Amino acid sequence: MPNGYNGKILHVNLTSGELTVETPPESFYRKYLGGSALNMHYMLSECPPHADPLGPDNVLCLSVSVTTGAPVSGQSRMTATAKSPLTGGIGDAQCGGFFPAEMKFAGFDAFVIKGQSPRPVYLWVHDGQAELRDASHLWGKITGEVELALQTELGDKNIEVAQVGPAGERGARFAAIINMSNRANGRTGMGAVMGSKKLKAVVVRGKEGKKQFQVADKKAIIKLAQHGAQIFPESDVAGLGKYGTAETTGAQQSVGGLPTRNFTSGEFDGWEAIDGTTMYDTILKGAERDDQDRHGRDTCYSCTVRCKRVVEISEGPYKVDPHYGGPEYETTSTFGNYCGVSDLAAIAYANQLCNQYGLDTITCGATIAWAMECFEAGLITTADTGGLELTFGNAAAMVEMTRQIATDEGFGRVLALGSAAAAEQLGRGTDQFLIVGHKQEMPAHMPQLKRTLALVYAVNPFGADHQSSEHDGSVEGSAVSYPDRMALVGFTEPMERRSLGPDKVRYARRTQQLYSAMDSVNVCQFVYGPAWQLFGPQELRDMIAGVTGWADISIDELLLVGERRVNMMRAFNAREGIDREQDKISDKLFKKALKGGKSDGLKLDEEQFARALDEYYRQNDWDVETGVPTRHKLAELDLAWVADELKL
Repeated sequence: MPNGYNGKILHVNLTSGELTVETPPESFYRKYLGGSALNMHYMLSECPPHADPLGPDNVLCLSVSVTTGAPVSGQSRMTATAKSPLTGGIGDAQCGGFFPAEMKFAGFDAFVIKGQSPRPVYLWVHDGQAELRDASHLWGKITGEVELALQTELGDKNIEVAQVGPAGERGARFAAIINMSNRANGRTGMGAVMGSKKLKAVVVRGKEGKKQFQVADKKAIIKLAQHGAQIFPESDVAGLGKYGTAETTGAQQSVGGLPTRNFTSGEFDGWEAIDGTTMYDTILKGAERDDQDRHGRDTCYSCTVRCKRVVEISEGPYKVDPHYGGPEYETTSTFGNYCGVSDLAAIAYANQLCNQYGLDTITCGATIAWAMECFEAGLITTADTGGLELTFGNAAAMVEMTRQIATDEGFGRVLALGSAAAAEQLGRGTDQFLIVGHKQEMPAHMPQLKRTLALVYAVNPFGADHQSSEHDGSVEGSAVSYPDRMALVGFTEPMERRSLGPDKVRYARRTQQLYSAMDSVNVCQFVYGPAWQLFGPQELRDMIAGVTGWADISIDELLLVGERRVNMMRAFNAREGIDREQDKISDKLFKKALKGGKSDGLKLDEEQFARALDEYYRQNDWDVETGVPTRHKLAELDLAWVADELKL
């Protein structure tokens, strides 16, 4: 096995049941690194134009990277890519946990899955061997039940299972792929694609592969891992480890950036009840914790941060099983402040439903919040909801609607389409309350305050996403935060608050390339990044070099991989008829000013946004009229074959 990767790609044809193995050269791995960029190679070369996202022609790619499985923090990530049933363009989603490392140890770097099985099956991959097995007995079961059944069936409690729940089986447009019953490839509907193929689960085990895993410079990797463990207690991610991502709730509230009642305000009176510190003190699994106690804090393979929440509620109307993890910031926000709900137990229960049935919590909570605003405006009524009073602050209604979406019942059948498609089906002016970018619901970071997010939410090929670029705060104000790290990606001077001129556009574009590279190296963006994370771009480069032996790899090369991936995604969308016309975000953000708190009166500026959009295309060397990459740019990125595909 080469250092860091297996050199094997498993191709699965579910229609014929045929399994074949491809052995790409080292240059292939150097060009793409893995993850999202590697997946895009297959999406462009093997998914036919205009494929039905829920049909047999769509291709589902699951991949790890050249560093996955190394004994260092933040590397256990897997990317799922396919044409999205939610947006109609490229879909892309990452997960953490132990599945990614186990997938690497099982002997393959990626699974490229085509066709559609005539009956439910699961893919069983272990120590370099692969087979399809009948999954009829698993169809319809929730994630925890399936995981236990497969552990029993295969006689191994250490298998890792990535699966679709009943929501994905039924085609909910924002269904997720779930592993460990609580980690998700959450966004863009990858679970719906997997369910449409009748692929219930992918199961991996790699006892021998783990023993054989090699890195080029073992001392360098050990040194990096030890350095991370040493600096963690005093780092800016120490609070993330203790309180989870929901520790940011108070910080967002303090600046008027906590999206409330479907983005009508940036301030939520009930924020303290759903903050990460409250979760730690109340429902986190284990009582009387101290700073050294790790109860209620789960982790990913070989990671020192331990940020994953595990909650438990044994009394009251919302009983929560710790097997299904616990809510993160995006989840507490979308089910909480988005919906005006301050009941942490209700939010934790909604999160559990999503993990049991396989739903993206961001789109689920945000779609319910959109429906609530429509209900309060009289555009949706109890005649639609089956008598349910879908009002802001109604925790019971939020939970019940989550259940209906998960089980394909009642008004949940409409909301399972996602808010954009639901608005199109309902009409009645419900589209005026949408909060989407490229038809995907916005996460809990507000572009009215962070102006580069307005741009990135609009141009990101797979829809609004908060983990596709660095946020504005690192370069706004009197000085650049983390100046040594930011200098590595070209930023040394602070920028004006809420500006969106050429320098800010360059910041959005450059950090988008870095985050794109991280999604191709498949690393956790809370561990590696240009700003507050445990490690920075230099350590990311050093880890790749230490694992692979590519001593001459540079940060600029990583940025080039990230740029290559963004251009491939834009090219895929162009092939599907998606161009500048779809590079937009909801009108509500421009037309309705926020109310209350420090962001009172703020809204987006249409002229500022339009100028930034033109500037973004120019800086990327894309056609300004269409937003499509030029042949010159694609050839520069060693993607002339993609230009040929698009007939540029």
